[in-house]
Amino acid sequence: MAIFRQYIAPLLIVLVFLFALVAIGIRSFLPADMAAPAPIEEVDSTAQRFSAEMQQELTAAPDVAGLPPSLEALVHGLPDDRALGTRL
Repeated sequence: MAIFRQYIAPLLIVLVFLFALVAIGIRSFLPADMAAPAPIEEVDSTAQRFSAEMQQELTAAPDVAGLPPSLEALVHGLPDDRALGTRL
């Protein structure tokens, strides 16, 4: 077991580091359009509709499992600062 801890594990760590270093470094040799991050696609309408339905359900049920009102922020999340018109 000492051989694994002293020789094999550090060698594996160094090999993984070198592989990651080469994989990241090779991006500089790619054409400019391939080196850029992948584009983010728009969310489809079914996901937006599902999100709106879930939001309506959350706002329609103010009392979740009989929790006290002080825990409402944990269940529903904090109010959006932009909706309040405040800046940080």
